[in-house]
Amino acid sequence: MTPAARYASAIAILDIVLAGEPAERALTNWARSNRFAGSGDRAAIRDHVYDVLRARRSLAVAGGGDDGRALVLGLLRRDGIPVDTVFGAGGHAPTALTPQEAQVPAIDPSPAQAADLPDWLWPIWQASLGDQAMACAVTQQQRAGLHLRVNLSRATRQAAQDRLQAEGIASLPHPDVDTGLIVQDNPRRVAGSKPFADGVIEVQDAASQIAMAALPLSPGQRVLDLCAGGGGKTLAMADRMQTPVFAHDIDPRRMTDIAPRAARAGVQIKMVTSQALQGAAPFDLVLVDAPCSGSGTWRRTPDAKWRLTPERLSELNGIQAEVIAQGAALCAAGGLLAYATCSVLQAENDAVVETFVARNPDWHARPPLRLHPTQGHDGFYMVVLQRD
Repeated sequence: MTPAARYASAIAILDIVLAGEPAERALTNWARSNRFAGSGDRAAIRDHVYDVLRARRSLAVAGGGDDGRALVLGLLRRDGIPVDTVFGAGGHAPTALTPQEAQVPAIDPSPAQAADLPDWLWPIWQASLGDQAMACAVTQQQRAGLHLRVNLSRATRQAAQDRLQAEGIASLPHPDVDTGLIVQDNPRRVAGSKPFADGVIEVQDAASQIAMAALPLSPGQRVLDLCAGGGGKTLAMADRMQTPVFAHDIDPRRMTDIAPRAARAGVQIKMVTSQALQGAAPFDLVLVDAPCSGSGTWRRTPDAKWRLTPERLSELNGIQAEVIAQGAALCAAGGLLAYATCSVLQAENDAVVETFVARNPDWHARPPLRLHPTQGHDGFYMVVLQRD
């Protein structure tokens, strides 16, 4: 495919996403229907779609409209790519711009548009992030880097770097966490590399690694990851402790990958069903990685930003109140409860913890770990609570 044809395909996919289809599903369906497209084509089209979704509102201003065609036009203008190399470039390219489209809009974006946030969310975002609100929003407009966690029970960080380099994957040590690597070149080779197959590395953003490194863990503790999902944090805790860690998720299907990942990493994870959870308690530490908006990770899942509504945020707050209470009930006397989200919104973080403590005055919270989205990591929040 020509570069212009790739943009044309991105326009078609964006129109499907804008009509309500999740981005991943739309991309998968397109790939299945267009098997002539090579891996390079699919990767480029995916990048175009996600680049637009990260900055949908500001690109709509630059492109003079909010359909796929206008958004791609806004993307080209933002990135300084001559529009005539795409629109009207022949073959399967998008049709040439009309005179009206060719006129660059002379409109100053509103703060919410410049931040690429829905109007209703911008005041909440501001209240949560203060004078960092716009900077964090702008950070979310850019692609996130690929971070790896080194299983230190399998290799040193330097040894992992050397093995990756031997396969053409350059990396740098992450400055904020001793298990972290920042991939510099060939990120798409990681999943097929020997270090990955041998359990030396896992893909995990530095924010999650920083949070797991901050947990007060020690060998011999009974530790439960209550909302384990795919098990990234469970595996990180197990590698650090070198003793078994318990994992549970209300939807067992989310934990399908934990067993093979644990085998590859050489760690022990004990899966616990909902029915067996109470019998397995009490635990010395319970991690509640609560369902949330994911607002700290919207660089990676930008269409989630546009699907979030006030009603859904309220629903999430209810779920968060339930799971923190559930986690507390599973803690041993004097045990620890770690409440975490990958959100930066106060409504999902401090407000949930403050309400829980107000209802349960025998628990007190330590100072929270609060990470804003930066070039170095995603946004994340975690607070450790202890029963008096």
